[in-house]
Amino acid sequence: MGKDYYTTLEVHRGASDADFKQSYRRLALKYHPQTNSQPDAYEKFNQLGEAYDVLSDPRKRATYDKFGEEGLKGGIPPESAASGAWSSGYTYHGNPEKTFREFFGGDNPFADFHTSEEELAFGGLRGREVKKQDPPIEREMHLTLEDLFHGCTKKIKISRRVMNEDGQTSSIKDKILTIIVKPGWKEGTRITFPKEGDQGPNSIPADIIFIIRQKPHPLFVRQNDDLIYTQNISLEKALTGFSVEVETLDGRLLNIPVNEIVCQQYRKSVTGEGMPLSSNPTAHGDLIIQFNTQFPQSLSAEKKLLIKQALSM
Repeated sequence: MGKDYYTTLEVHRGASDADFKQSYRRLALKYHPQTNSQPDAYEKFNQLGEAYDVLSDPRKRATYDKFGEEGLKGGIPPESAASGAWSSGYTYHGNPEKTFREFFGGDNPFADFHTSEEELAFGGLRGREVKKQDPPIEREMHLTLEDLFHGCTKKIKISRRVMNEDGQTSSIKDKILTIIVKPGWKEGTRITFPKEGDQGPNSIPADIIFIIRQKPHPLFVRQNDDLIYTQNISLEKALTGFSVEVETLDGRLLNIPVNEIVCQQYRKSVTGEGMPLSSNPTAHGDLIIQFNTQFPQSLSAEKKLLIKQALSM
């Protein structure tokens, strides 16, 4: 079952652009990491960004309405896209903060809200200096495919400048930040620690943002929630059948029979043996096996004759 972007944005299928914007504004502010510390808030915030990115674009929305998430992300054959629908595969950039900033038109979309609250409380800000938040500090965090499959906990020590009690001087102190990696997190997932940057007398500390990067794996290539595995086979096996043994990321050994003739485009799909879904870790993507057929370097005249006889029967 594909994603329901309309349900995510809490709008109906006939909603207008104004409806999308109004709903995204309300929900994005509600689930933004700076305003919501609930464990699942960031995942919801990320889903909102993807839903708005698709439904606010007429071509992507038209493709999604007709072909669903599978057609949108898998790509539409040219003959099906004659009406101008999105024809190449769509991939969300995975940066909900970027979608958020582009929508509100600034690096600190909360500034206007904070200013309004202060003006109400103090009868105006004339003669007062409004503090600005320092730009976000972004750092990459490289994880193995096993880390992203099982989930894990990472502790990162940072050193930052902290204001002393006198409000004028500062000192350097260490702090441990804990990141709980959920099974199924994708490359590009962003984890924000609000206001954990250096403190200063006239500024708001920067947010520290860790961006998930996936290390290469010796056996598998990840494609969204699917895992791609390449198996080398001989021409004999490609024509007569064989079995493939694949050790999964959780240590199980799968024995997968292949009874079909393996042509150039053939791929074997094993349902539910891919990566866990971050939104539902009990569900998994697929394991997709692709084949690299190794042809003989040469054949004797006798072998060529035998092959011709066998194929002509």
